[in-house]
Amino acid sequence: MKEIDTYQNKNILVLGLGKSGFAVSELLLKLGAHVTLNDKANLDENKKAQELKDKGVRVIGGHHPVDLLEKEDFAYLVKNPGIPYENPMVQKAEELKIPIITEPEIALSVSDAPYVCVTGSNGKTTTVMLTQQILDHHLSKSGHHAYAVGNIGVPISEVVTKATKDDILVVEISSFQLLGVTDIDPKVAAIVDIYNNVHLDYHKTFENYVYAKLNVTRFQNSSDYFIANYDQKDILAKEKELTKAKIQTFSEKDSSADYYIGDEYLESQNEKIIKIDDIKLPGIHNLQNSLVAIAISKIMGADNDDIKAVLTTFAGAKHRLQYVMTLDGRKIYNDSKSTNIEAATVAIPAFKQPEVLIAGGLDRGFTFDDLVPLFKNHVKAIVLYGETKYLLADSARKAGIKKIVIENTLQEAVPKAYELTEPGDVLLFSPACASWDQFRTFEERGDYFVKFVEELKTK
Repeated sequence: MKEIDTYQNKNILVLGLGKSGFAVSELLLKLGAHVTLNDKANLDENKKAQELKDKGVRVIGGHHPVDLLEKEDFAYLVKNPGIPYENPMVQKAEELKIPIITEPEIALSVSDAPYVCVTGSNGKTTTVMLTQQILDHHLSKSGHHAYAVGNIGVPISEVVTKATKDDILVVEISSFQLLGVTDIDPKVAAIVDIYNNVHLDYHKTFENYVYAKLNVTRFQNSSDYFIANYDQKDILAKEKELTKAKIQTFSEKDSSADYYIGDEYLESQNEKIIKIDDIKLPGIHNLQNSLVAIAISKIMGADNDDIKAVLTTFAGAKHRLQYVMTLDGRKIYNDSKSTNIEAATVAIPAFKQPEVLIAGGLDRGFTFDDLVPLFKNHVKAIVLYGETKYLLADSARKAGIKKIVIENTLQEAVPKAYELTEPGDVLLFSPACASWDQFRTFEERGDYFVKFVEELKTK
């Protein structure tokens, strides 16, 4: 870890005790800061809060002490990415012109290890996992490692203290995190894709969302690389105008890009890299994710043997078209990470077999008519639950689906969907909605789906 004096003897307010809040508080202590942590939840019985207290962090729970920002001279407010900018502590910090940053900026500023950053509306987690495994395969030959960190669930602050200059950090970074960075410079940055109607409850406008995503390359220089989606022309134009890095492109269909999906191979302008039939992950979107991982990995030193070793064996990230089991000839997949319409549009056409689809969840005020062509071409029966069940049913009827079943809960939907399958079918759980009507997170929702599938074996 680099020794820097940016935060030494500075008063820092960390807002939010999640994984990243805990980890960045510990890191700031090591960097010599005076740390105050605030969370609106009561922290009296919180073990993590007590652990921070024992190490010298002042912990304030149960409310947001807005007046504290006026009474004390805070150099920075470090915001949990999920906390909206409408939060009273954040608004007061803005009013007082206290810089507001997020955990990645602090952690990456002290990283001895070179790092690459991946963002996007869909596919970033799978891309990060593929990239990390390819680079780890490459680095293991010399006794070093690649670490998957960031929005993937492992705070960067936890890893920078042990990662050396000969390791690599592969950072999944969300728009929430990117909105709060003012100076990150990844060796390679990649935007897998950017879609509208994603996180607009947080960013308010598509333009704000795009602005946040572009922070991944905004501070790069001419010795860095930026991996861009050749098929999203409007976004590509903004990226070319902004970035100072060397651009490499990827495409699902256009052989003019630096990396593209050929007839039989994933290819670059120079070579055929790997046969498509040898790649274990299903779906054309995962071929796109693979192209991004290949582009990053090659820049960072990996070769085709490293790439093939991973792509021929990697079976997918949890909750992202995760293969669950084959039950009486039916293949069952958990795509609980499908928290928006765009995610469902890449999951539904991923299979050649007939599908019985389970969908539904939080109502964010959208219609689902964009899914009608996919329903028509891929879905033979659909089981719907949650707040959006009737909206989804309207779109299913427009698609001509004959078997439309309405249930209240996911627990009721799973056995009903299985009853509608036949040997050779795929049972796909791709909700196309956020989980918060019935579950705390998409991870919890996916875990319950797998549990309900396991219960089918006992019936």
